[in-house]
Order: sequence, then C-alpha cells, then structure tokens
Amino acid sequence: MKNLVKFIVLTLILNTFIVSANDTHPKKKNTIKVALLLDTSNSMDGLINQAKTQLWEIVNELSFAKCENQDPDLLIAVYEYGNDNLSSYEGYIRQVIGFSSDLDEISEKLFSLNTNGGSEFCGEVIQTSLKQLNWGNNKNDLKLIFIAGNEPFTQGKINYKDATMQANEQNVTVNTIFCGSYQNGVSGKWQDGATSTSGDYMVIDHNKTIVHITSPYDNLIIQLNNQLNNTYIYYGNNGKSKLRLQATQDSNAAELDEVVIVKRAVSKSSRIYQNSSWDLVDAEKEAGFNYGKLEKKNLPKHLQGKTSEELKKYVEKQRKNRKEIQLKINDLNTKRNTYVAKQRKDTNTKSIDKAMINALKKQAKQKNYTW
Repeated sequence: MKNLVKFIVLTLILNTFIVSANDTHPKKKNTIKVALLLDTSNSMDGLINQAKTQLWEIVNELSFAKCENQDPDLLIAVYEYGNDNLSSYEGYIRQVIGFSSDLDEISEKLFSLNTNGGSEFCGEVIQTSLKQLNWGNNKNDLKLIFIAGNEPFTQGKINYKDATMQANEQNVTVNTIFCGSYQNGVSGKWQDGATSTSGDYMVIDHNKTIVHITSPYDNLIIQLNNQLNNTYIYYGNNGKSKLRLQATQDSNAAELDEVVIVKRAVSKSSRIYQNSSWDLVDAEKEAGFNYGKLEKKNLPKHLQGKTSEELKKYVEKQRKNRKEIQLKINDLNTKRNTYVAKQRKDTNTKSIDKAMINALKKQAKQKNYTW
C-alpha cells in the first residue's frame, strides 16, 4: 500500500513538472503580414500617391486589432512591378522592402517610388512575393497580399492561376485592387484572381485626390508630435541616422497634407510604432537589454558622460514624458474622429485605404481577430 501511495505521489509531481516545463515555452506571437504589390507603370502616379498618403490611416486602424487577447504584431512588405526601369530578367519586379515593422523605413521606401512605362506581370509578382517573403506557418497569422494595378491580370509568363494556387498552399489570401471600372477589372480577370484564394476584388479611382477633413484638434496634435520627437534617445551605429529618418518622414507627411502628419502622429502614439533598434526608451523594455553594453560614443553628446544609473533615470523620465504625450494625442484623436465623422459627406470614396481596411477586417474576422 505504501508503495502504491509513493507511486501516485511521484506521478502527480512528475505531471506537475511536465506541465510547468511546457508552460515555459512562449506562445507564438500572432502577426498581421501584409504584402503590398504596386503597379509603378506610367499611369500609376495617383496610386503611389494614395499609398503614401493613406499608409498611416491603415496603420492606425490595424493598431486596434486583437487576437486571442493579444496585440498582434504588424509586418508590411512592398513590391513594385510594371516599371521599365526595373530588370526585364526579373520580370520588371523589385522588392522595395521585405517584411518590416519599421514604419519610418516603409514610409521612406514608398516616397522613393517613381513611375515609368512597362509591362505588368501580376502572376509573376504574386509568385515572387510568395517565394521571397517569410510567411511562416503560424495558423493564427493573418497573411494577406494586396495587388493594385490597371492592366489585364493575365499578362506575363506566370499564369495567375498557378500563382494563386501557390498562395492557397501557403495560406495566403490574395486581394486585388483594380484601378478603373468594375467591369473592366472583371473582364481583365482581377476578380478571378481574388476569388481564387477567397480574397476580395475591389476597384478604386486611383486618380482621385483624397479630400482630407481638417479639425480644430489638428494643430494641437502637430504640436504634441514635435514634443513627442524630443523623447527619443538614439543609440547604436545607426541611431542618429534613424532619428533623422523619423524627422524626414514627418516632413514628407506634412508636405502631402497637414492631416497626413496628424495621422502619422497618431500612428507614432500607437503600440505598433516601436523603435527598439535605435531608441533607448523602447530598447530598455526588451529582454536582455543591458546599460553596461552601450557604447557611449554613439549616444547624444549630453549623455555620453553619464553613468548607467544616471542614464537609467534619464530614460525613465523620457518614458514618462512620452506616455503622457501619447495619451494626449490619442485623446485628441478620439475627439477628432468624432468631429470628422460629422463633417464627412462622401462616404463612398474609393481609395486604397478604404479598400484595404474593409478587406482586412472582413478576413481578420474569419481568424477571430477583433477590433
């Protein structure tokens, strides 16, 4: 009897140990992966402008996504196709940026795009993005391609049906955005390209100028954005250049429209805007961060002579300032959204952000993503 009791106790201890050991394995972080394939042939200047203008609107919407009570990460990749300046050997296709969470760099790459006449091979650019990007195998990841253009979907040596078949095998949904009339897109097989992977077929007016609605809160948000920039503390070999890139993308957004810099400021106040690779405030939260390993020569001059403890106090002060500023921006943005909703008259505007957000939310719901 005693042996039996010992056996039962040992079994319970062993099972407890196994459960505990299994719990130490972190759960895979769910990720929204979006590959944006943009036609940069001659007639697509309006499309590229919409992509640059509406990037922050899309990011802001995605920042509210939830999956399994988690805040999913966001990775964006950009390809251009159909441009004569690109290599014919590569099918007039170029990876502008692979999957990245660096929103400033993504913005920079979008602003670097130029249009030129060319041949648009939709099947080939889809297949290229499927091969080159790391889509992973997490079943809860939302894996989406958005391809936009205005020529027949059937051009090129790669049949779009073969490309969409491969997308299905990799659990990637292809969404098509035709720049033109609905019926022309259907006859050009853009609709079929989407339905082959249970994606959405959308049409936009790529030449329509986006009408931005200003609000009484915009100037306040812009002022707070300037204060927010002062909370960043660069470090590392690329830190100073990354800080300059942040400022450049602020300028790029402001040049497009005052409202665009407002939306970018809101993005910079969201959980998705993280810069731990060059900013001490974000980096300190990362596992394994060590003040002792910092190279002081790569810090701002006024911090180079500080001890680790003094640096830690300074970073904590900047973290507090940043949080307060971000809360103010988000509070003002809530009021701004209410104001804009009342002012908006045209709710049927066919722009790239509306097309993408509607498709994203619809497909995310199927994987239990919520907003």
